Amino acid sequence: MRALSIRQPWAWLVVNGYKDIENRTWSARFRGRIYVHAGLRVVADDYPEQREYVTEAGIIIPPGLPRGAIVGEVAITGCVAASDSPWFCGPYGFTLADPLVYEIPVPYPGRLGFFPVDEASLNG
Repeated sequence: MRALSIRQPWAWLVVNGYKDIENRTWSARFRGRIYVHAGLRVVADDYPEQREYVTEAGIIIPPGLPRGAIVGEVAITGCVAASDSPWFCGPYGFTLADPLVYEIPVPYPGRLGFFPVDEASLNG
């Protein structure tokens, strides 16, 4: 299965079922289940409109979110250039469904774009 690195807190919002779109500057034809990798880098003031939405919606993001690890899975169901979702800020958005959060994150190095995951390394 492939993975996609997403910065925190966005990765947490995806796997916990809050965020239904992952914004990218590039489109993709890929559809299917992926691992959600929480990247190492954090940008405290990125996506101010979405941060405001988190506050207005009363979503409580826990402190100390894992980074540099696979934190769950989600299905990519499409790629759009416009959406009514409050999470969309484009220019492209991968539409997401069926999130699954891992109780114990699995340390794993991330990469740009979709990247393959060595399944054997996840199991031991």
